[in-house]
Amino acid sequence: MNDVNDSFGADAPVYVISVAAELAGMHPQTLRQYDRLGIVSPGRASGRGRRYSMRDVQTLREVQRLSQEEGINLAGIKRILELEHEVEQLREQVFHLANELEAARRAVSRRGRPAPPDGGAQARGELVRRTRVTIFNTAEQRNDDDSRDGGPGKGGSGRTGDGQG
Repeated sequence: MNDVNDSFGADAPVYVISVAAELAGMHPQTLRQYDRLGIVSPGRASGRGRRYSMRDVQTLREVQRLSQEEGINLAGIKRILELEHEVEQLREQVFHLANELEAARRAVSRRGRPAPPDGGAQARGELVRRTRVTIFNTAEQRNDDDSRDGGPGKGGSGRTGDGQG
């Protein structure tokens, strides 16, 4: 069993349903039900037959443990598995972002040059962020137009056409 796992990896869909059911200690019909419910979704062979990976078998064992030992229903187990998958994805994302951050910090430190006499931030290798902000205020424009036309938008500038206000 470990030879197959080592050769193909934990995610390689290599086990037919009868073998996966035996490895997980379940009936094949239980595996079909879990597949229909989306709890454990195996790969498919070209003839549409289910093919389970070692990771799928481990998940089946965990489903069985949660159900029998913890008394959790299938809907709860499905949600737990979804959340565990989400946590794993987030950990992977954090790992990649931390690597990118470290690479950016190294790049900035490599750019560091002696500071010029005026002490400019660019020369020390510090990042400078420039931001342009554009504010559109269309509501006030409509109110001004309404007040000039004598319309109901009296919240505009409060000025009248004769210059008194």
